Amino acid sequence: MELQIPAGVKGKEELIVTFEDTAARYGSGLVEVYATPAMVALMEKTCLVSVLPYLPEGHGTVGIRIETSHSKATPIGMKVTCESTLVEVDRRRLVFEVLAYDEKGEIGRGRHERFVIDAAKFMEKL
Repeated sequence: MELQIPAGVKGKEELIVTFEDTAARYGSGLVEVYATPAMVALMEKTCLVSVLPYLPEGHGTVGIRIETSHSKATPIGMKVTCESTLVEVDRRRLVFEVLAYDEKGEIGRGRHERFVIDAAKFMEKL
């Protein structure tokens, strides 16, 4: 299988922070602010959704590595946006740069790697 995913593909996802997205709910902290695990999930989703149109039928991607910083707190009710850019394609390994920000500015950034899989074969191996 030869992939036809061009480097430079961009993604963008947004959400409004709810209690379900907070450190208090995730158990990763005690305060009701946007949780780091929630930010990481948004980053992964942004990268995944950005390349889905380029994948053959029955294929998807799985996250294999993420390096990120979460630099500022975001309260419930504020909008968070994540943008991704595909910066490297190495056969089935995809590398993205990600940036997250709320209505006041940057809250996090990082680098994320995903691997293209045949979903059926992947599940058979479990």
